[in-house]
Amino acid sequence: MTDVLSFSDFTADGIDGTEVDLSTYQGKIVLVVNTASQCGFTPQYAGLQELQETYGDRGFTVLGFPCDQFGHQEPGENGEIAQFCESSFGVTFPMFAKIDVNGKGTHPLWKWLKSEQKGLFGGTIKWNFTKFLIGADGQPVERFAPTVAPAEIAPTIEKLLET
Repeated sequence: MTDVLSFSDFTADGIDGTEVDLSTYQGKIVLVVNTASQCGFTPQYAGLQELQETYGDRGFTVLGFPCDQFGHQEPGENGEIAQFCESSFGVTFPMFAKIDVNGKGTHPLWKWLKSEQKGLFGGTIKWNFTKFLIGADGQPVERFAPTVAPAEIAPTIEKLLET
């Protein structure tokens, strides 16, 4: 991954299966989150959607990456996940196809994020709803633990949007 310079250098499959060039988000503040539909932190979808609604028109977006690596808490197929997020939490931010964030099959984006922002547990993701805030320059700014509510990230987003 030494050729990777920024978030914009990656692609990921959207929840509908189409490949998304993440350079689409170049110049935006991005919050990347590994999500799950049957987790104790699942209600954070509401807070993530609130961030999207509050800051979306100012150059910010949340990107959700479903993951089933923690307690089998995201067992559904991509279509089911999309339906759940929309009907249960009114999610309008982009969702991506289910990925791995740890182990051999780790998505390249998540390998890079973990190497740039190691966190409390080194280069691993501990649980669902780990969040990475990416600056407008495409560089990771901060990593947030699953226990950090989306509303607690708002002041950092505000600061980044003002610069």
